[in-house]
Amino acid sequence: MSSAQKRLRTQAQRVAAGTAGDPPSPCISVCRMNDTGDFCEGCMRTLEEIAAWGRMADTEKRAVWREIAQRIENKGDSGE
Repeated sequence: MSSAQKRLRTQAQRVAAGTAGDPPSPCISVCRMNDTGDFCEGCMRTLEEIAAWGRMADTEKRAVWREIAQRIENKGDSGE
């Protein structure tokens, strides 16, 4: 797991737990989709999540952050 992913995972845990105030955007300006087109390699969001982010309520943004944390953990489990 890269240092950027470790920081993203830590932030995801804080935001999902509600200890980070208003949920910030997870964008880290590494905007490219993974090989399968499932999610962005930088922020680990799907295209749908990225497009909808500005219209989401805080509860929805926290749910996306929980998904990001899970995606990072799953990526680490697969040895990538």
